[in-house]
Amino acid sequence: MPLDPKRIQKLLRHGRALAYRHRLQLILALRVTLAALAAYLVAQVLHLRLPLWAVLTALIVTQMSVGRSLKVATDYLLGTLLGVAYGGALAILIPHESEWALLGVLAFAVAPLALIASFRTNFNVLPVTAVIVLLVPAMQHVSPAGSAIDRVLEVAVGGATGFLISVLVWPSRGHQITTDAAAQMLRLIADALTALLQQPTHAPDDQRLRRIQDGIGAALARLNAVGAEAEHERMARLTSAPDTGPLLRTLLRLRHDVVMLGRAVSCEPSAEVVQRLAPSLRAIAAASADFLCEAGTALRDLSAPPPIEAVDAAFKAYTDAFGAVRRDGLTRTMASEAVERFFATGFALDQLRDHLSDLHRVVGEWAKMRS
Repeated sequence: MPLDPKRIQKLLRHGRALAYRHRLQLILALRVTLAALAAYLVAQVLHLRLPLWAVLTALIVTQMSVGRSLKVATDYLLGTLLGVAYGGALAILIPHESEWALLGVLAFAVAPLALIASFRTNFNVLPVTAVIVLLVPAMQHVSPAGSAIDRVLEVAVGGATGFLISVLVWPSRGHQITTDAAAQMLRLIADALTALLQQPTHAPDDQRLRRIQDGIGAALARLNAVGAEAEHERMARLTSAPDTGPLLRTLLRLRHDVVMLGRAVSCEPSAEVVQRLAPSLRAIAAASADFLCEAGTALRDLSAPPPIEAVDAAFKAYTDAFGAVRRDGLTRTMASEAVERFFATGFALDQLRDHLSDLHRVVGEWAKMRS
């Protein structure tokens, strides 16, 4: 039975869309494979005693971004040098010809280094390296000094190979991943503002509100992680991207605004207050959501920030309506808790307006990379 050409085209389009959506993961898989093969070939050319450690180091060092690869390679090499120095010193200075003596030296090697690694997780390689330096001489009949030198060479080959592959093969820069993560978080914040302000007197149910907050929190955690990778690249002068600090701080403040609004909405004001404020709150939700989504796109494209005049107009309309409600004394008939939530909503919106202006400025700073 012949295949339907339309079905084949549909499958191809779906496959291309899927590949584009997961392009970073596919590129990482390719880089890891190339790094492992290259490390093994280099180890064979240099006649290293244990090519396995060069390959494993290359796998560990090859990360999603260049900044992360640089950080892992630096930590791994430093941990290896410290582990080699400590393990080699024990192997040379303390005789351990018998099984019991070797067991004691092994305990002296592992215990303090494992304690250090428990406080500094980036030094997890410390006890592993010390154990290799101690045990490999007995298994391969080499001297402790020779084992230590081999270990350093193997890690150096694997680390250098993994880092070079990360830089040369479709490199994923930390700032690119940072702007992608920021754009995703801005879209989540836009969805949250729409959910909270489109129906200002009816807050989302607790479960939905918790899902919204958890989603934004997870996006912020990922953004902080990739932002740190971008900073490693910037400090190593591998990129001319701006400091990620202002962007991360602005998004953190926007997240706090969403949390405050989530607690303040559903204050159950009078019907007249609702009639006066609901239109301006809906206008704020629409203008802010559009601005946040467009700002995320601008960050991804490193283009100029979207205009903020519609946001300013929406907030000004709410401020005027809010002031009129207060002047007319419409809050006097509200319950005390409702009044507190009412004014908390106004304060949270004032903060939101300032932080949207900060976002406009930060997006403009990132757009200068393209010029």
